[in-house]
Amino acid sequence: MIKTESRKEEHVRVSLEKDVSYEHNYWDDVRLIHNALPELNKNDIDFSSKLFGKKLGAPLIIAGMTGGYEKAKKINENLAASAEKYQIGMGVGSQRAGLEKPELKDTYNVIKNYDIPLRFTNIGASQLAIWDFKKTLDNAEKMIDMIDANVFTICLNFLQEAVQYEGETNAKGCLDAIEKLADNLSIPVIVKESGAGISFNVAEQLSKTNIAGIDVGGAGGTSFAAIEHYRAKMKNDKLHERGGKVFWNWGIPTPTSILEVGEATNWKLPIIATGGIRNGLDAAKAFALGANCAGIAHVLLAPATISKDKTMSEIDAIIKEIRATMFLVGVDKISKMSEIGVDLWI
Repeated sequence: MIKTESRKEEHVRVSLEKDVSYEHNYWDDVRLIHNALPELNKNDIDFSSKLFGKKLGAPLIIAGMTGGYEKAKKINENLAASAEKYQIGMGVGSQRAGLEKPELKDTYNVIKNYDIPLRFTNIGASQLAIWDFKKTLDNAEKMIDMIDANVFTICLNFLQEAVQYEGETNAKGCLDAIEKLADNLSIPVIVKESGAGISFNVAEQLSKTNIAGIDVGGAGGTSFAAIEHYRAKMKNDKLHERGGKVFWNWGIPTPTSILEVGEATNWKLPIIATGGIRNGLDAAKAFALGANCAGIAHVLLAPATISKDKTMSEIDAIIKEIRATMFLVGVDKISKMSEIGVDLWI
């Protein structure tokens, strides 16, 4: 019998083998103002930070990418070892597969073997619309235990659901479920998008709940519509192949989303900037716009399929680029990055 790939495995393979990026990366529209006289020692720059009560060695999070199929265990292990070395946060991919198939739990809970200061769960909001609240609460506790999570993440991924042939597109009741989870879980709850961004109006709605933060997950990096375009093409599904193409570039640019979320929440909620961040310069731009932390994903996926060393090398380069950027704008602490000049073409 020929073994077929799971949906999660197809997502990773397509991401590695095809160009699934937005046509434009909006971080190229953000310019930081060069300081020709920085008056500081680059080696004295301190970018350690705190997020959700945990100290991080750098304001970075390895965004949740995978889990739920055999090869994902090694990817998550390589990512977890890197998160431990640099004392940065880490999320996992949607844990639905681990809930439904106990034999797949180890593809997620392998990260429990590493000293990671901040671990994030992951479940799609579409699941919350299907489960009643008792089941939601029960599954939430299982997800937390699965990875010893410090933060519970609810993923708004309705663009992907809308163009995916297996997509679950009932979003009715999600806001109520988010509100109830934020009120009842023992750990902080955050909401994240997965590539289409969060608007002022949505952030304003979310700010009326007890969530602890927002991951904007904006447009500019990986397009999940593009991934679904290629998945549909593999299956000769012309309808969804077309849909993925039509919505390839749908979404709110990540830099724009940071500003909208910040304004909607009066900058009182921590903001994680995920979406199109390729290097330390992009991450520093996010801090200058007001983000508290940067989430990185696609640039780590290929190294994580190879080895721990390759993954660590990429993160090391990103951290050194953040330090270099801070030196070139004359800032010695992450908390001061939002005070520098920024030119925008967005």
